Amino acid sequence: MRGKMQPTVYNSRNPRMPSRPIRRSLLFSFLLIIVSGWAAAQTPNWHVPEQQLADKISAVTGPGAISLELANRSSLTRTQAEEIHRGLLQELSSLGLRSVAPEEAAATINISLSENLREYVWTAEISQGKNEPAVVIVSLPRTSATDSGHATPSIILRRTLLWSQPGRILDAALLNGTPQRLFVLDANSVTIYQMLAGRWQPQQALAISHSRPWPRDLRGRLVLRKDHLLDAYLPGVFCTTAAGISLTCHESDDPWPLGVADPPLNAFFASSRNFFTGALTPGVGKQTSAPAFFAAAPLPRDRYTLWLFTTTDGQLHLLDGFTDQSAATDWGSEIASVHSGCGSGWQVLATAQDSDDSKNDSLRIFEVPDREPFLIGQPTEFRGEITALWPQTDGASAVAVLHDSSKGEYEAYQLTLACDQ
Repeated sequence: MRGKMQPTVYNSRNPRMPSRPIRRSLLFSFLLIIVSGWAAAQTPNWHVPEQQLADKISAVTGPGAISLELANRSSLTRTQAEEIHRGLLQELSSLGLRSVAPEEAAATINISLSENLREYVWTAEISQGKNEPAVVIVSLPRTSATDSGHATPSIILRRTLLWSQPGRILDAALLNGTPQRLFVLDANSVTIYQMLAGRWQPQQALAISHSRPWPRDLRGRLVLRKDHLLDAYLPGVFCTTAAGISLTCHESDDPWPLGVADPPLNAFFASSRNFFTGALTPGVGKQTSAPAFFAAAPLPRDRYTLWLFTTTDGQLHLLDGFTDQSAATDWGSEIASVHSGCGSGWQVLATAQDSDDSKNDSLRIFEVPDREPFLIGQPTEFRGEITALWPQTDGASAVAVLHDSSKGEYEAYQLTLACDQ
């Protein structure tokens, strides 16, 4: 492996009896003070970081007209982000910077609110005329008072065996229709199967031509297309279907597509190795590179897409278009995101080895509500090593390829997620 809601009776009041309405009023006032104090303790104080960031911006721009845009790429609520926006404008105004329309501004400031596992990170990119943009950053610790809580959804991983064979399977793709078709990629061909009488029947094998030897740990990717049948990506080779059902292959260093995000992201594959170089196109926002990685998974948000990368140094990197946060994990090298509609809507599947001396791998489901993944349920064990994990074009499923050494076979499984009712 590369790598859970009597009628009221009025009596004369006894002058010696303490007044109940007064007692209740005192009790209510006491409780109100307690609740108000608790609520105040739970309300984050953004004044200090707002002041710090405003000071740093002012040091770059000096007093004058500015245009300010703020993007919330963190788990903070819209109300909190708007509060921070107002606070920053007030702090900047006290320093002689007034907010105007972009066409009237001497400086344009783009602020991003993001976070990592330990702290909030606020980044301001300042553009003035033809000068190179300047970047200033402030951070503050994340605490239980500022973290937004999340409920753990109950999600089930369902796996369906698609195909097995003695030869190595690199990827498989399922095309629903009448009849249903299955495409299986190996080192030599793309084999097309049709579902007839409840069984997959071979229809055609499309040969893959290549002039260079394949690397030892060969990887490949199948992508179904709308304007033609499919594309196949292998190290240094790109194949595509032409008119009818024929496959044309040629040497190519073109980037491979990653995930099913919109806009799409592509990455360059090291043709003599088994990983991606880290060069991205068109990039995650303004980030056009990541550390060398084995796999990537997109998690669409309201206004951006968070990308996860399992890098060759054993780290998990999270890119949001502005920041690159990393964390050490016990994840395997293979990951894929699936749109289930459960929980936050998207989850990440990640491989893991059962134990150091085991040859069996397992798949785990993770929610990533902000920047800190948490496990959902128990791992799903497989008998063998998961050699590939690719998302399907619809985004609602993935395909895992398993090498069962005890049987000497490779197996391709379709993976879907379902909400456990």
